[in-house]
Amino acid sequence: MTWARHPSPTIEQGRFAEARASERIHYAVQNRKAARTVAIHSSDAQDCANLLAMLGLDSLDDPPQSTTD
Repeated sequence: MTWARHPSPTIEQGRFAEARASERIHYAVQNRKAARTVAIHSSDAQDCANLLAMLGLDSLDDPPQSTTD
């Protein structure tokens, strides 16, 4: 009898963690580019702050909140 070989859970968890980390980096870069674009096109600091808040980009320096603990 032969046994089908299944990947170990730790390897799969490692792959998912790596994918999530890569995604976080990608979105951080994308959000910073968006914030920079808003800053360039806003008329003053208050306008920039309001636009960033509307887009949810006002807390880029805060660490990302994990929803699964």
